[in-house]
Amino acid sequence: MKKTTFLLLTLIAMTMTITAQQNSMNTVDVTGQGKVTVTPDEVTVKVRAENTGTNAKELKQQNDRIISNVIQTIKDLGIADKYVSTDFVRLSKNYEYNTKTYNYSANQAISIKVTDIKTYEPLMNALLESGINRIDGVQFSASNRDDLLSQARKNAVKNAKMKAEEYAGALGQKIGKAISISEFSQHNTPGTVMYRSAMSMDSEMSGGQTLAPGEMDIAVTVNVRFLLD
Repeated sequence: MKKTTFLLLTLIAMTMTITAQQNSMNTVDVTGQGKVTVTPDEVTVKVRAENTGTNAKELKQQNDRIISNVIQTIKDLGIADKYVSTDFVRLSKNYEYNTKTYNYSANQAISIKVTDIKTYEPLMNALLESGINRIDGVQFSASNRDDLLSQARKNAVKNAKMKAEEYAGALGQKIGKAISISEFSQHNTPGTVMYRSAMSMDSEMSGGQTLAPGEMDIAVTVNVRFLLD
């Protein structure tokens, strides 16, 4: 019993010693930012078939016909099935207070990923012809995002090191090795995508170029702690 107590006290003392040594270290903490700018080469289009009426069954059948036409249109354009997904299917019953009657609203939404932005124009025109009456959004992306994110991380670390060297140099000192590093990004996702321009699309989808993907920044922020020599 005494031996166990002695070992426990020894371990506690060692831990306290190590903690005290760590707390006494001279360090410099800096934040580094890194980003990579790229022109998106992919786009995801979110569209929806939405209809209202008094007969729920007929509305559902109407939406089904539209979505069936949409899927066939997508296939005709050579877009693979793996790039098409159903976001949701909804049927809601609503009460009209003015007429004291009920009506129904049927919605079915799908997402289509286009890996060749040149396909965007013919796709949008074909979708409207197929009966789609809602466009919920367009999201740009880069096919090599993981590689770009990796480069952004490296740029962020280099930026942090440069700042640490500037601080240390102003004090006539030098930085030592990094003893901790952490990555910060919004919404707990690795890297934040920021768009400097969005799509421009007229209401009738006719004539001229209607997509302006602009440029996209893939940005990373890191916190780094360096030893200070």
